[in-house]
Amino acid sequence: MDSYLKHYINGQWVDSIGGKRHLVISPSTEEPCTEITLGTQADVDAAVKAATAAFETYSQTSREERLALLGRIVEEYKKRVGDLAKSMASEMGAPLNFAATAQVGAGIGGFLGTIEALKTFEFSERHGANLVVYEPIGVVGMITPWNWPLNQIALKVAPALAGGNTMVLKPSEECPGNAAIFAEILDAAGVPPGVFNLVQGDGPGVGAAISAHKGIDMVSFTGSTRAGILVAKAAADTVKRVHQELGGKSPNLVLPGADLATVLPPTVSGVLINTGQSCIAPTRILVQKDQEAEAVGIIKGMFDGTQVGDPLTEGAHIGPVVNKTQYDKIQGLIQSAIDEGAKLETGGTGLPTNVNRGYYIKPTVFSGVTPDMRIAKEEVFGPVATVMTYATLDEGVKIANDTDYGLSAVISGDPEKAAAIAPKLRAGMVAVNNWGPSPGAPFGGYKQSGNGREGGLFGLRDFMEMKSISGIPA
Repeated sequence: MDSYLKHYINGQWVDSIGGKRHLVISPSTEEPCTEITLGTQADVDAAVKAATAAFETYSQTSREERLALLGRIVEEYKKRVGDLAKSMASEMGAPLNFAATAQVGAGIGGFLGTIEALKTFEFSERHGANLVVYEPIGVVGMITPWNWPLNQIALKVAPALAGGNTMVLKPSEECPGNAAIFAEILDAAGVPPGVFNLVQGDGPGVGAAISAHKGIDMVSFTGSTRAGILVAKAAADTVKRVHQELGGKSPNLVLPGADLATVLPPTVSGVLINTGQSCIAPTRILVQKDQEAEAVGIIKGMFDGTQVGDPLTEGAHIGPVVNKTQYDKIQGLIQSAIDEGAKLETGGTGLPTNVNRGYYIKPTVFSGVTPDMRIAKEEVFGPVATVMTYATLDEGVKIANDTDYGLSAVISGDPEKAAAIAPKLRAGMVAVNNWGPSPGAPFGGYKQSGNGREGGLFGLRDFMEMKSISGIPA
C-alpha cells in the first residue's frame, strides 16, 4: 500500500496538526491501496502562512525566471510518468496505458500551454491615457477532482506560477497519490519554499477551510455543481474570487444526413474514454428520427466492442469507475431509464461477466430516451450513452440546450453546416466531429457548469488581477 501521510508545506514534508488517517479503496480490488492523512484547519492555516510569506518575493520574479521554473517542472515531471500512471491506475481505475499517455500527457499539456502563453503575455497595455497592468492575485486555494487529476492540477498550478502567485492545493481524497508525487516533482524542480503547498484532505474539512480562509485571495475549484455551490457560499464572506469548472451534460448533435459511420466513432468515443468519467463526455446523442436505427447500430457496435478489465494490466480496455458511491449512482440511473421506458440496446445493470469484484460498469446504450427522463438530465459519469431523436434541426438545437449545464457541446456532420449551428448552442466549448478540448482554447462553460476559464492565455489571465493606472507619462 502506498503511504503519503505528510503534507508538503513551506518546502518540507510535515506531519498533520491533528489530522486523521484515511484509506483509499482501489476501485478494481475493493481493497485499500493508499493511505493519507486528512488535514485540518490548522494545516490549512500553516500552508496559507507559508504561501503568504513566499508571495512577497515570488510575486516579484521576472517572466524569464518563471519560464525557467516551469521548464524545470516539465523535465522533472517526465521522469515520473511511470509512478504517476501506476498511482492513478490503483486509485481511480485509469488503465495503465491510458494513464501513462492521456492522463499524464494532459498534465504536461497544461504546463506547455501555459509556457507558450507566458512567453508573449502582455503584462501591461495602454488604453488611451490609462495603463492597464496584470498583477499576481495573491494566494490561490485550489481544490481538484479525481477524474482527470493531473490535468486539473496542472491547469491551476501552471498559470498560478506563471502569474506570480503562491498556492495551497487540496487534491481529491479519492485519488491523492499523484498529487503527492506532483509535490515531489515541484520540489525537485526547485520551486521556492512556500510557493506551492499541498494539504491532503476532504471537502468538508480542508476544502471548506480553503474556501472560507481570509488569507486566500482566490479559490479555484473543479468538481460537481453541488460542491461548487458550497465552495461559493463559503467564499462569499471574504469576497474572494471564485473560479469554477463544474458539471456537464453535453449533447452530441448529429446533423441531418450526416455520414454516421464516419462522424459518430470519433465523437461517441468520448462517452467511453476514461470510463465515461469526463465532464465533457457527449452522452446525449441527438439524431434525426429517420437515422435513429443506423445510429443505434453503430453506437451499439462500439460499446459491444469495448472491453472492461483490470486497470493494472496493459491493454486498450476501460477500467472501473472510481468508487462504490459512483457505481451505485450509475446503477440507479441505468435502472431509472429502464423503468421510465427507454430501450436498453446493450449493457444494463450489474457487473460485466468477466469480473466478480470491483466497481465496473457494463458499457450501456439506450435508445428511445426523452428529455424528461432522469438519465437525460443528470450527469451519469460512466460509460452510458443515450440516443434521442428530433424531427427538425431547430428542435434538435432546443433539446441540446435543454439542460442546466453548458460546459460543452459536440456537432457531428458537415463542418460548414456546423459553423451555422455552433452559435446557437449554449455551451462554453463546441467541438465539430471531435469531443475533446482544443489545445490553447479556453476551457469552461455557461450556466451551472461554472465560471472562469482554464488553459493557455485565457487561463493565465484568470489567475491574475487587473489594475488601471492613470496620470503617468505615456
